[in-house]
Amino acid sequence: MADRKLQIIPIGGLGEFGMNSMALQYGDDIIVIDAGMMFPESELLGVDIVTPDFTYLEQHSSLVRGLILTHGHEDHIGGVPFLLAQLNIPVYGTEFTLALVGRRLEEHELFEQAQLNVIKAGDRLTLGPFEIEFLRVTHSIVSALALVITTPVGVVIHTGDFKVDPTPTDNELFDLHTLADYGKRGVLLLLSDSTNVDRPGYTESERAVRPRFEELFTRSERRLIISCFSSSIHRLQQILDLADEYGRKVAFLGRSILNVTEIAHNLGLLTIPDSTLLRPQDIMQAPPEKVAVVVSGTQGEPMSALSRVAVDNHKHLYLQPGDTVVLSSRIIPGNEKAIYRMINHVARRGADLVYGTMNPPVHVSGHASEEELKLVLNLVRPRYFIPIHGEYRQLSRHASLAQHLRSAGLEDTFVLETGETLEIDHLGARRGERITVGRVCIDSGSLDDVVEDIIIRDRRHLSEDGFVLPIIAISKHTGKSEGLPEIVSRGFIGSDGAGVLQQARTVVAKTLETSTPEERGDWGVMQEKIRTDLKRFLAKETQRRPLIMPVILEI
Repeated sequence: MADRKLQIIPIGGLGEFGMNSMALQYGDDIIVIDAGMMFPESELLGVDIVTPDFTYLEQHSSLVRGLILTHGHEDHIGGVPFLLAQLNIPVYGTEFTLALVGRRLEEHELFEQAQLNVIKAGDRLTLGPFEIEFLRVTHSIVSALALVITTPVGVVIHTGDFKVDPTPTDNELFDLHTLADYGKRGVLLLLSDSTNVDRPGYTESERAVRPRFEELFTRSERRLIISCFSSSIHRLQQILDLADEYGRKVAFLGRSILNVTEIAHNLGLLTIPDSTLLRPQDIMQAPPEKVAVVVSGTQGEPMSALSRVAVDNHKHLYLQPGDTVVLSSRIIPGNEKAIYRMINHVARRGADLVYGTMNPPVHVSGHASEEELKLVLNLVRPRYFIPIHGEYRQLSRHASLAQHLRSAGLEDTFVLETGETLEIDHLGARRGERITVGRVCIDSGSLDDVVEDIIIRDRRHLSEDGFVLPIIAISKHTGKSEGLPEIVSRGFIGSDGAGVLQQARTVVAKTLETSTPEERGDWGVMQEKIRTDLKRFLAKETQRRPLIMPVILEI
């Protein structure tokens, strides 16, 4: 056994946000921690989601003993269907996490063959030479876990995503005592969340938002529309409790928020007071001062419920002067433009807006700030340390935080990026060989539309179906179309298809006519609407799927 080594293999999530996935290998046994996804950058046209490249696991499929999920956020579970499509391995997670995974597996018709195994905090699991103990941590989602993995060369602790919340709303405390106990006995390696390392002090407790919400429920004279992340069960519980206390009915709008609340309620993780729920179709008929609406779409996604509400394009809710709209979420870097565009639309409706940094806060993070990260480092006192979950600047800063432990047993800190491995044996720790990693772009969210190279995908798309370029001139002052849209196509249809293209012009014109002035002034929304309507029409008429790239000219 002296020549055996433990390998730490980051498959995604190091040096980048999202796609969190890591493998641990010892001899002929591999366990995988999380399989996440990320949403694409704007330049990845036609791509819906991005997952890690699981080629390494596929090449060593006979060695993989199981997939362990730390919690249910998309950047940790979104890639599970795509991994299970390649490897039919056991999956371990809490009941809530597996319920979220189950919905995605059903969408991909993988649920029946999936091996889902429920575990809970305090449980122990043995997979090959790995013995895993599950520790409760506090985070912005319920049922989050850290992993204590006992290996033949020592104990490895993987924190998952966490913050140290001393007063969680569900009274399920971070298990710091067990963490400290392992620290006293000796920990070989710590892998710790770095997301908020550049924030000084401590992250506020989830309970910190209650005073601001109490004020909103007290002072709002009309409808109260609140948008938060659908997975924030703690936040949703506080909203429901306050609505019951202040005599308001609550309606939920948005597919994601309806799915998660249904799961959480069925599992007893979300308590809905009697006679509190309001059907979406009854929102506008109920007295405005008696209504609270929880809406998904905090990041300004073009077709999300909140974005449609912001431009009067939602069938159940339209804003009126005096309504209060609350963004109880953070602005994820890269989404600023879409979010502020949506906020501008809301402001034009005369609604009161509550968002951003304030005291008391309307949103608190689910990730540990600098002092909490130091606390975990001091409790664990590892021999080796690898910062995880963040861009390189955050990993590097987290590594610097650990330097004070040099006198307390810390031998080395390794700042790794995805694909860079670490090897540990009886001689110590060292960087290992780089493995092949990458990103897999998923079109339409289907397992059949996985493309490993975005350029090859686009070239194949163009060679098979060509492209269609709808060109629309919109007046900057009136928001109206200047004449009938033009349609330019190459490699899609010949001269005998002029009639189809003429009809396509009419389809685009109709989309413009049926859109509100606000939508016509919002390029992102209009491009998505035109693309969707034209794609549906051309598929019906020609059974082909050309690349559609609407061009909107503001004149």
